[in-house]
Amino acid sequence: MRLIVGISGASGVIMGYQMLKVLRGIPDMEIHLVLTDGAAENFKCETNLKIEEIVSLADHHHDNKNMAASISSGSFKTDGMIVIPCSMKTASAIASGFAVNLLIRAVDVCLKENRRVVIVPREMPLSRVHLGNIKEAADNGCVIIPPMLTFYNDSNSVDKQINHIIGKILMQFGIDHKDFKPWEGHE
Repeated sequence: MRLIVGISGASGVIMGYQMLKVLRGIPDMEIHLVLTDGAAENFKCETNLKIEEIVSLADHHHDNKNMAASISSGSFKTDGMIVIPCSMKTASAIASGFAVNLLIRAVDVCLKENRRVVIVPREMPLSRVHLGNIKEAADNGCVIIPPMLTFYNDSNSVDKQINHIIGKILMQFGIDHKDFKPWEGHE
């Protein structure tokens, strides 16, 4: 399987890092990574991680300014893309098809080729403009998985909450995540 991971400049870049770690542990997974400048800045603000540590988890790291990268073309086959977290700027560009950088172009390519795209929008509260852009992205084929808190599965830590979100995302690609606890009903 070949997936593209885009990490944009929203708060919560640790989710993107954790996603890369989980994908790295899946056999036969080829990971293509695109980081925005905002994401790189947020890694500095929100974590102690070095960009090299993040990039090392991907098989291929693409410069967000390189519009000639392999992932910018539909003839380069992938199984889809995850944008985690997805800033409102990125959501707006996705909604309008404004492929101003490689991350947005890769989403655009996946959508036009009918490949799965999951975005994890990160903003609170959401304005009407944000909601409109997210709805438009969904109408254009994106799956929207906001990082909502979950309580039914003993998710009493940030790590468990992130694992739940990652599990929900990976379900969209038919991948099971060992640290995801699905609802099993209540008698």
